[in-house]
Amino acid sequence: MLTYPEIDPIAFSLGPLKIHWYGIMYLIGFGAAWWLGNLRAKLPNSPLTAEQISDLIFYGALGAVLGGRIGYILFYDFANYIEHPLNILKVWEGGMAFHGGLIGVIVSMWLYARKLNLRLFVVTDFLAPLVPIGLGAGRIGNFINGELWGRTTEVPWGMVFPYAGELPRHPSQLYQAGMEGLLLFLILWFYSRKPRPSMAISGLFLMCYGIFRIITEFFRQPDAHIGYLAFGWLTEGQLLSLPMIIAGAAIMLFAYKRQTHTT
Repeated sequence: MLTYPEIDPIAFSLGPLKIHWYGIMYLIGFGAAWWLGNLRAKLPNSPLTAEQISDLIFYGALGAVLGGRIGYILFYDFANYIEHPLNILKVWEGGMAFHGGLIGVIVSMWLYARKLNLRLFVVTDFLAPLVPIGLGAGRIGNFINGELWGRTTEVPWGMVFPYAGELPRHPSQLYQAGMEGLLLFLILWFYSRKPRPSMAISGLFLMCYGIFRIITEFFRQPDAHIGYLAFGWLTEGQLLSLPMIIAGAAIMLFAYKRQTHTT
């Protein structure tokens, strides 16, 4: 069994202002997306210029934060936030849902694509490889917060998390950081280095994230107020991820079929 490091969720304070690691992880994610976006903008035939990357990240960040917060409230803890509405503002305590953030980003990218007079998938294909580093950083933020811990386990790297009882648990936040963050980034980054049919990169993102999320959910303890939805193992995260796999596979199939018909 490994010892949980118990890092103080507050990185540092500036007078009365407390800077939380969770917020820093978001800044790292958006900063990495900006840097990677500038690299992609230098590639031949890039649909976006380096000057447009800052606006892209601003739109994406706005969609991710608003959508992620609203999604968490609607998908995971609606009754609690209705009873304590001021808790909606406490984003530094966690409580962000990827699937809500995804919807928020899609809406924001649709608005940004309209502004540039581009098709939505042109923008999302550009954006998709920039996202996973932020997803991984967010999961590390969950780990530092000691939240969203895993199911009980006897593996040697199990950890006893604060407020999660005395039994060791999977550090599932790190599993998610590795799969939804690093592995997904490597797949998308190298796949997107060569010209691909329009929509294919977006479809691959949806499909891979959905698969990785379903896998890691088998190690993650479901929210206590939700529990398992069916069969003693199906979680809310798995249920929300299944449409992503189906949609991603359909989008990729359509993208390559359309390319075959037009070449």
